[in-house]
Amino acid sequence: MNNIQRLEMEVKNVNLNQSELSIYLQENGLQPFQEYNPESATSKKKIYQSALSILESLANDPERMKNIKHDDLDISEFATNIQNRIDQLERKIRGLKIDEKIETETNFFNYSIGR
Repeated sequence: MNNIQRLEMEVKNVNLNQSELSIYLQENGLQPFQEYNPESATSKKKIYQSALSILESLANDPERMKNIKHDDLDISEFATNIQNRIDQLERKIRGLKIDEKIETETNFFNYSIGR
């Protein structure tokens, strides 16, 4: 699975073409067609940041929201739900460490035990 496919999983039912998804990924430091590394905290964080950027763009475009109205979900409910998802992603991103921090903390931990 590549990065663009992983991002599509995160933002299901948001219809953007691959060039638009690619821009969001590149703005967050990922190459769209590079293999996604699920064991990398940095990759996961950048995917979430890309998804967050997409949702924020969607939330800032009221015209697009009109087009997303479903039978049993009106625009105000959609706006509330998208804001809840944005808040959820922000919390998730803040909680993730990048690979370099994990490695540094691990080395520090090992170093302190060895003394």
